[in-house]
Amino acid sequence: MEINEYHIEHMEAFRIIGELSDVSGIISSESLDGLVDGYIDFRNAVDRFLAGYFGDVCTERCFRNNLSACCSREGIIAFFADVAINVMQSPQSEIDAVMAALARPNHGSKCVYLGENGCLWRVQPIVCRMFLCDSAKDAVFSKDKTAEKIWSELKIRERFYKWPDHPTLFDAVESAYIKNGFDSSLMYFHKSPGLVMVKRRAGLES
Repeated sequence: MEINEYHIEHMEAFRIIGELSDVSGIISSESLDGLVDGYIDFRNAVDRFLAGYFGDVCTERCFRNNLSACCSREGIIAFFADVAINVMQSPQSEIDAVMAALARPNHGSKCVYLGENGCLWRVQPIVCRMFLCDSAKDAVFSKDKTAEKIWSELKIRERFYKWPDHPTLFDAVESAYIKNGFDSSLMYFHKSPGLVMVKRRAGLES
C-alpha cells in the first residue's frame, strides 16, 4: 500500500516550508511577525480553555470510546499557514517526526498525525483545535455557561485570523509564499472557490 494523495500534499507543503525557504525570513519580510505573535497568544488561550474545560471529556468521548470524528483518518483540513506556523514554532526533530509519519501508509482509522503521545504537531491545525463535537459541548456547556461564553469569544477571535472577509494572517502567509515563487495545493485562500468568493465580495480579490 503506497501513501495516498493526502499524505503527498501535506509532505509537499512541509518540504516547501521546511526545506525550500526560511519561514521566519519570509514572515519577517512581509511584516507579519506581529500577527503571528498575536495568533500564538490566541492559540495559547485556546489550549488553556480546552485543558481546563474539555480535557477529561474529550479523552473519554474521542480516544476511549470513539464517539467523535475528531482525529479521524484524513479528516482534517490543514491550511498552508497552519504548516508554516507549525514549522516556525517547532524544533527540527518534531518536523522530522511529522515527515516520517507522512512517509508511511496509514492503515488505521486515526489521523496520520496522531502518535502515542498525542498530535505530532506543536501548533495543531486550527480546524482541529477549534473542533468540539456536539456531545462534548453538551456535556460541558449544559453545566457551565461561563465556559460557553468563553468559547463563543474564542470562535470570534478565530475568524480574525482565518475568515477572509477582511485581511487575515492565513491569507497573508499564502500571499507571502506565492510572492516568493512557491505554490501548494493547501493554499486554500487562493485556490478554494468558496474562500476566493468571500474575498471577492469583501473587495479583497479582483
